[in-house]
Amino acid sequence: MKTHLSLAAVALILAACNPPADKPASAAEATAAAVTAADAWCRPSPNGAKAGGCYVTLTAATDDRLTGGASPRAAELQVHEMKTENGMMKMAELTNGLPLPAGQAVGLAPGGNHLMLIGLTAPLVAGETVPITLKFVSAPEVMVQATVRQPAMAGMDHGAH
Repeated sequence: MKTHLSLAAVALILAACNPPADKPASAAEATAAAVTAADAWCRPSPNGAKAGGCYVTLTAATDDRLTGGASPRAAELQVHEMKTENGMMKMAELTNGLPLPAGQAVGLAPGGNHLMLIGLTAPLVAGETVPITLKFVSAPEVMVQATVRQPAMAGMDHGAH
């Protein structure tokens, strides 16, 4: 009888140590794969514009890739790059996404990599916020509220005055 109780106790202990395979990831695992977003903003768009640019700084806990996203303010959200080819600036979608090396802040900014809202439902107006959901290869989706504002002008920082 003692042997049966001992085996039952061992079975219970082992079952407690091995959660079922379909159990959701623990908070620690979710944090390890997380991407944080900071300073999300979009440029105001002129009336009639069908596209708008948005920017954000992303930091991934582990190597990941920004693959796209969505916003109720546009039919489509794409990740774009700006590059110079043969002396001309060109913009193109990053169809494979934007690499996010672990622990490195990756800035999407005017004149460089950025988000394009395509098929705007209405103009982006300074002072409002735009909800954007960002999608990644590994990390859970990240929802940001991007403020619509003009970009800071280079050399126009008067904060020290």
